[in-house]
Amino acid sequence: MASPPISEDDLHAWTDGRLEAERRAEVEAWLAAHPDKAQTLNHWRELNAALHSAYDPVAEEAIPARLREAVRRPRRSLAMAAAVGWIAFGSLLGIATGYQLGRHPDDAPTQLVRNAAIAHAVFSPEQRHAVEVGADQEQHLVAWLSKRLGRTLHIPALDRHGYQLMGGRLLSADAGPSAQFMYENDAGERLTLYVSVDPDRRDDTAFRFAEHDDIGTFYWIDGGLAYALSGRMSRQALLPAATDVYRQLLR
Repeated sequence: MASPPISEDDLHAWTDGRLEAERRAEVEAWLAAHPDKAQTLNHWRELNAALHSAYDPVAEEAIPARLREAVRRPRRSLAMAAAVGWIAFGSLLGIATGYQLGRHPDDAPTQLVRNAAIAHAVFSPEQRHAVEVGADQEQHLVAWLSKRLGRTLHIPALDRHGYQLMGGRLLSADAGPSAQFMYENDAGERLTLYVSVDPDRRDDTAFRFAEHDDIGTFYWIDGGLAYALSGRMSRQALLPAATDVYRQLLR
């Protein structure tokens, strides 16, 4: 039986040293035939090594008193602290990679994933102000956000997966306005679809997965728009809904 084609997940697993010997050999044979990609992955490994070398010792340090105090504060304060932490992490990552996020073709989606994850972490815990415009005004919501982004937007339906549209909001991104649509199921679990304009107009419809902390995100770029579906769940749990959204929005 032929081995499956080399996927994006395989390349990331090879970079992180998480492939079994047989699959690692297959990936390395593929990389030998694709030197440009091999150079990119070696660059990723160098960045990983630099980050570990610079910041792994921090994990051994004592927890600062101000952070111990933070866990005793009300839940809303914790949510704000988490948001600040995400922003700080993004800034640190940008510094460590020489502010290359969003510039190198292979690194550009990292900025999208980071923005989507931050927006999910900040707004999904909200109870009274989770969205700016509710699902009962869906037509107005679509028209408003389409005008602000300068693109015709469409809201995918996730009812077949048990998630109903709550509404959406306008957000700010590096390249201008962006949008977030939020969904919720009967258990109170939420998914968010982040949409922003792709300033580089890449012809890239790749469907990929990334994870930061416990927020999983499937993301892709199509028709001048960048999409990211995020939720606090595993890749396997998020995949059916993400695949459906991808198919509904693919042009």
